Amino acid sequence: MQARMTNPAYILSGAGKGIGTLLQAIGEGGLDQELAEIVGLRASQINGCGACVHGHAGNLRKAGVSEERIDAVSAWREAPWFTDAERAALQLTEAMTRLADRSHESVPDALWDEVADHFDEKELSALILTIAVINMFNRINTTIKEPAGTTWG
Repeated sequence: MQARMTNPAYILSGAGKGIGTLLQAIGEGGLDQELAEIVGLRASQINGCGACVHGHAGNLRKAGVSEERIDAVSAWREAPWFTDAERAALQLTEAMTRLADRSHESVPDALWDEVADHFDEKELSALILTIAVINMFNRINTTIKEPAGTTWG
């Protein structure tokens, strides 16, 4: 499989700079990197972004995360390997990613309260922006048919 075109963030240099600035700001939020990769993997699974699924799973492996934990991200509700904080973050990820599937408000107050119980305001800001950015990357990559195994940077 070959991409339809070069990633737009590389073609429009201002886009790449803006994304870099946003990623740097997210990094200042203090969100655990493993959790950021887990929510990135889950959003990418939902959106069918092979390039991002491959990338996040690979990053988790490099960080020493077990195969059973990585494999279970798609079925996190039924798996014992996730903390309450991770479960809240994964539920928020699904709510923010599945906007078109909703029959109620995107993030109900009960979910917001649960997530806010586990993360301070900076971490929560980083989590929300992480989920939003991975959804953007998923949409770009699925549109241009970016193949799994692509490396960036």
